[in-house]
Amino acid sequence: MKILYIVGTPIGNLEDITLRALRVLGEAAVVVCEDTRVTSKLLKHYNLSKPLKRFDSHSRMPDLDGYDKVAYVSDAGTPGVSDPGAALVAYAREQGAEVVAIPGPSAVAALVSIAGKEVGEFVFRAFAPHKKGRETFFKQVATDLTENELATIFYEAPTRVIKALTLLEKFAPSSHVIIGRELTKKFEEVLEGTPTELVSLLTTNPEKIRGEFVILIAPN
Repeated sequence: MKILYIVGTPIGNLEDITLRALRVLGEAAVVVCEDTRVTSKLLKHYNLSKPLKRFDSHSRMPDLDGYDKVAYVSDAGTPGVSDPGAALVAYAREQGAEVVAIPGPSAVAALVSIAGKEVGEFVFRAFAPHKKGRETFFKQVATDLTENELATIFYEAPTRVIKALTLLEKFAPSSHVIIGRELTKKFEEVLEGTPTELVSLLTTNPEKIRGEFVILIAPN
C-alpha cells in the first residue's frame, strides 16, 4: 500500500458525495469498508465496480499487500468518527503509506448547520454508553452545560432515545435539545424543545422513533 484515502460518503441521500470522492473511488485498486453490502449499494449507484475488503471493529486488519491505492469508507459519513478508521490509518502510516483525507458529509456538522443556535464550542461524545456509565455520561453533559457553557452532541439509537431524554430530564431539565432524525434521508426531521417536551412528543408519536438520531444539547 502506497496511499490510503479516507473517503467521506453520504449519511443518507446518495447524492451527498463529492466529485473528488467519486474520482478517488474510481481510481482505487481496492475499497476497504465496514459493510460490503452498504458499500456495494453506493458503488452500484455510481456504476463503480471494485474489489471490497471488510474491516469493522471485530475484524483483523485486511491484507492490503500489492495494492497501490486503497480507499477506506465507513457505512455513512466521514470515516474515523465512531468507526475503526483510526486503526487502519495508524497501520497504514506504520507501513510507510501516505494517508489522504477526502472530506465529506458529517451528521454532526449537518445538525449544527440547521440547529438555529450559536454553537461555537461543543463537545462531541459519539454514542452514549448502553448500560455501564450511562448516568455518568448524562451527568457530565449537565456539567458541561451549566459550568462550562458547552453544548454537547452525541449519537443515539431509536431504541434508547427516550431513555436518553429521560436522563436529560433528570440531570438537565431546562436544557434546549435539538434532535436531527434521518438527516438527508426522505423522512428527515428536526425536533426541538426541553427534554420533557421531547419525551412527550416521541411518546405520543411513536412513528417518529425510527432511523438514526443525532442530538444536540445546548445551554439556554
